[in-house]
Amino acid sequence: MTLREQIDHDLKEAMKDKDKVRLETIRMLRSAIRYAEIEVGHELDSAEVLDIVLKQVKQRRDSISQYEQGGRPDLASKEMAEVAILQAYLPQQLTSEDVETKAKAIIAELGVTDAKGMGQVMKRLTAELKGQADGKLVSQIVKQLLTA
Repeated sequence: MTLREQIDHDLKEAMKDKDKVRLETIRMLRSAIRYAEIEVGHELDSAEVLDIVLKQVKQRRDSISQYEQGGRPDLASKEMAEVAILQAYLPQQLTSEDVETKAKAIIAELGVTDAKGMGQVMKRLTAELKGQADGKLVSQIVKQLLTA
């Protein structure tokens, strides 16, 4: 089952279960997918749908931090619930130890010795770990390895 088929299936299940938050979240995701399809002019493949899911998760995480700073825990908790629903469509997330291991391997492979090479390491590592690790975590680990 493709990612898109899984999303459509989950939408139907949310309707049957009358799960309002899940239903709204999946509908917003499907809407974002449709807008992207209109923009590019063709049906998205699973990799492109994964990009949309990642973008939606990132938007909600940004909203969570804004709501927390603004003293709106009610809205932040709603966004957290939506992130949890969207994460079901992402690949299994790697631990920080796994990310560190992959980062060390890429740093050694590229022969990078200082923070000046962080851009090349990040480019390669984010492509390799797409959807499997949060970009902030990856950046933090690479920075730590290159400045140590």
